[in-house]
Amino acid sequence: MAYFDAASAEPLHPAAREALLAALDTAGADPARLYGAARQARLLLERARGEAAEVIGARPDEVSFTSSGTQAVHLGVLGTLPGRRRAGRRVVASAVEHSSVLAAAAANERDGGTVELVGVDITGRVGPAEFGAAVAAEGTALACLQTANHEVGTLQPVAEAAQACRAAGVPLLVDAAQTLGRLPVPAGWSVLAASAHKWGGPAGVGLLAVRKGVRWRSPLPEDERERGRVPGFENVPAIVAAVAALRAAVAEAETENARLSALVSRIRESVPRLVPDVEVVGDPELRAPHIVTFSCLYVPGEAILTELDRAGFAVSSGSSCTASTLRPSHVLEAMGVLTHGNVRVSLPRGASEADVDRFLGALPGIVRRVRESVGVRSS
Repeated sequence: MAYFDAASAEPLHPAAREALLAALDTAGADPARLYGAARQARLLLERARGEAAEVIGARPDEVSFTSSGTQAVHLGVLGTLPGRRRAGRRVVASAVEHSSVLAAAAANERDGGTVELVGVDITGRVGPAEFGAAVAAEGTALACLQTANHEVGTLQPVAEAAQACRAAGVPLLVDAAQTLGRLPVPAGWSVLAASAHKWGGPAGVGLLAVRKGVRWRSPLPEDERERGRVPGFENVPAIVAAVAALRAAVAEAETENARLSALVSRIRESVPRLVPDVEVVGDPELRAPHIVTFSCLYVPGEAILTELDRAGFAVSSGSSCTASTLRPSHVLEAMGVLTHGNVRVSLPRGASEADVDRFLGALPGIVRRVRESVGVRSS
C-alpha cells in the first residue's frame, strides 16, 4: 500500500517511536505529584514544552498540550473571546478554515456573537486587503486564519493578516496544523494551534500557544493542569514523543520539502495530461509542499478513492458528499471549483518516486473504468 494521506495523518516518525517507548518506562507517573517518578515525569514534560516553544518562537509558559488539534482550536477560539467582550463579539475567519474553527465560530454565534467569513479566490487564498478590512470593522473580537489549507494546500497570507490585526488591535488565531514541522511559523500570531499527528507525532496530542498579553480564560471548568488551560491528566509519554517528532521534522524539512514538492509538481503537471476532463485545484506555487488536489468530471470522488484503494493507494477526497450530510466540501465551494470527483494526494515523509510513478500509471485506467461504470465515455 502506498500511503498518500499525510494531510490527514503523517505516519509516526521513527524519532517519535523511539521517544515514546523510552518515555513509557520513565514518564508514566503523575507529573503533579512530588515523589521521584513524578518529578521525572514533570521534568520530561517541561523539557518537551520548552523544545516545542523554541520551534514556534514562544515562551515555554505560553505553550500548553491538548488532546488534539481540534481541542486546541476550540480552546483557542472560545478562550480568547471572553477576554474581548468589551471590544465586541465578532469573529472573522476565511471561508476555507478547518471545520474546528468554523464550529467554534458557530458556537460563538449561538451564544449571541457574529461571524464573518471572508471569501477566497479560485486558488483558495484569502485576499489580504479583504481580510484586513473585515478585521478592522467595529466589534471584531478575534480573527482566525490557517497557514495552509488542509484540502488544497494553498498557503494563506498570515504575515499580512497579522499586520492588519496588529493595526486594529485584534488578536489573531493561527491554525498551523498543515505546516508546523514543515514550514517556518509565520510571525504575528496571538494564539497558535496545531496537531501532533500532522507532523509525525502520535495521535491524541495537540498544541495550544497563547501569547502573554492576550486575555484568555478557559471556557471549561477550572482545572490545575496545564496552567489552567487544558483539563485532564497529561499524557506525558505521547507529548514527549510528539515533540521528538516535531524536532526531527524541522531538522529534515528543507531536504524533504524540496523532494516532496518536486513529486507534487510532477503529479500536478501529469494528471491533466494523462486523464481527460480533470481540474487541478489550489495555488500551483504558494502551496504546502506535500499536497495536490484534482477533480475529475462526471464521477464521485469516493468511487475513485475506492478503486485506488483496491489498487494499493491510500488517498482521500475533499468532495466529502457523504450520505450523512449530503453536502460537498465547503472549501471547494468557497473556491468556486468542481466539488465532486475530487482526489487529494498528500505525500508523507519518505514517499518514493516509484510509488508516484505507479500512481500515475494506475490513475488513468481507474478514472476511465469508473466513468464507464456510470455511462460516461472519456477520450
